[in-house]
Amino acid sequence: MLESITFILVAITVLVSLAAFSDGRVFQLLLFEPFVIKVRGEWYRFLSHAFIHANWPHLLVNMFVLYMFGRNVEVLYPMLTGRTATWYFLMLYVGGIFFSALPSYARHVQDPGYRAVGASGAVSAVLFSQILMLPTSEVVFLFIPFPLQAWIFGVLYLLYSYAMDKRGGDNVAHDAHFYGAVYGLLFTAMLSPDLVWDIGGFQRSLGI
Repeated sequence: MLESITFILVAITVLVSLAAFSDGRVFQLLLFEPFVIKVRGEWYRFLSHAFIHANWPHLLVNMFVLYMFGRNVEVLYPMLTGRTATWYFLMLYVGGIFFSALPSYARHVQDPGYRAVGASGAVSAVLFSQILMLPTSEVVFLFIPFPLQAWIFGVLYLLYSYAMDKRGGDNVAHDAHFYGAVYGLLFTAMLSPDLVWDIGGFQRSLGI
């Protein structure tokens, strides 16, 4: 069963995104629109927007990161909690979707023109869950030409997302990235507070 949740989430997201690419009605039905949510009561959009994407690069980057880190988190959660990963991982991912969308909803609920799509908030939650569990492991991304320890990357990512959200104007929901990451840290810390009190202790126990 390991890796199955990540694979299923990737598969569903790709299929729904493809449907939205080919049919604008599907895209319009599922995207995140705070004003429409409030006026029409279409609360399902808090969840559905994470399964569609703006374009192919948006979809591929999110699914690549989800697949690479989601598999690891699925393996690590049972070691951390002594229980199967299924429900914990789903709570991490789905909770990341909702939590990361709340600030945008509050900020844009009176803005009929605001729209957002993508799984970035949930993917950030998964990524930062691993960062908390394996803080000194090395991570490498295409836009960083050299490996960084996970905690250093995490700090830089949070600072960048916060700064870009404040600046705005690039049509990227940086607030979703930021708050998704925060949710991933909080949720994983809730599962095992020792991750906070003894940073790196879990990783050392694994001999990594």
